[in-house]
Amino acid sequence: MKILKIISRIIVGVVFIFSGFVKAVDPLGTVYKFGDYLNAFNLSFLTPLCLLFAIGLCTLEFLGGISVLFNIKPKIGIWTVTLLMAVFTPLTFVLALTNPVSDCGCFGDAIHLTNWQTFFKNVVLAIPTAFLFIKRNEQDSNFKSKSEWTIIVASTLLFLIFIFYNLRYLPVIDFLPYKVGTYIPEKMIVPEGMPVDQYETTFIYEKEGKQEEFTLENYPANDTTWKFVDARTKLVSKGYEPPIHDLTFTNENGEDKTDLILASQNYTMFMISKKLGEVKAEKIREGLSFGEELKSLGIDFYLLTSSSSGEVRDYITPKIFTGIPVFEEKDDFYLVDEITLKTMVRSNPGFMLIKEGTIIAKWSWAGRPDIETIINILNN
Repeated sequence: MKILKIISRIIVGVVFIFSGFVKAVDPLGTVYKFGDYLNAFNLSFLTPLCLLFAIGLCTLEFLGGISVLFNIKPKIGIWTVTLLMAVFTPLTFVLALTNPVSDCGCFGDAIHLTNWQTFFKNVVLAIPTAFLFIKRNEQDSNFKSKSEWTIIVASTLLFLIFIFYNLRYLPVIDFLPYKVGTYIPEKMIVPEGMPVDQYETTFIYEKEGKQEEFTLENYPANDTTWKFVDARTKLVSKGYEPPIHDLTFTNENGEDKTDLILASQNYTMFMISKKLGEVKAEKIREGLSFGEELKSLGIDFYLLTSSSSGEVRDYITPKIFTGIPVFEEKDDFYLVDEITLKTMVRSNPGFMLIKEGTIIAKWSWAGRPDIETIINILNN
């Protein structure tokens, strides 16, 4: 029985610590995932609370795991993980049935699980959790009560500092496709022989007031007595999707400049803002002025945003920014999918330096480099 308790503590503790840690590494990713779920269930009015939900969830998971694994206030830790399991196990069952969001996000972007995989993972994890809950009064702490609270408070403070560091700057571990050192074109390729999306098409025809469904194999192509009504196509099986997809740089004329930019032999700095309206105008002004300095060094500079071209032009006209307009050419900014921009850098705005399609460096707004740092990068 003692061995079972130890094994259960290790399994439950490690899973919850890992789950909380990877969410804390990328708290904005967890915020986005909460937003996806709230939108799917028509609860978008709670979106302003997503950051609070994200911080609260990963902190509870991490501290609950620490408590269970190391026997620090074990009863509190067991109650914490049990309540979390009691909430999320039935919830993941509902998600598996309805599939409003394809990836559960329970392990952040470190490990991607489908909703059914998440549900079965929770069912398996519920077994050692239930065992610990039944035996919770037999768990003896490894520390004195005063020391336990000191450890818990210190762990909480350090964990929150870690979360806010990753929020202010960028995740200390980048689980996303656009990590430093990535050669972007390579990540956009579908390898030969990989499965492709499989679709099934159903045709609806009507004859003598009666409608019937046909497939591509048996539809009445040459029978004029049948009248075509509708055609429906559904995805039967998902094929291989490259790590980087849906990446296009489109100028305001609708021209796709992706290949041209990724093939450029110049250093290129992107200023990335998923939504200009969510950023203070002062930050946009400073960022574009920084871009002008980079241009003087021979570095290409572009603003990437999902905001409309009209919004971009509003932000760069002299009525907002005094002095010479920052953007003088049409191709100084590009429209990019919002989800792609969120994936490229977890900051609004953020910066990404590339050369010949390879990501050289990334910065959040708070960590934006000075010109001397850029010069050192060029020299090296």
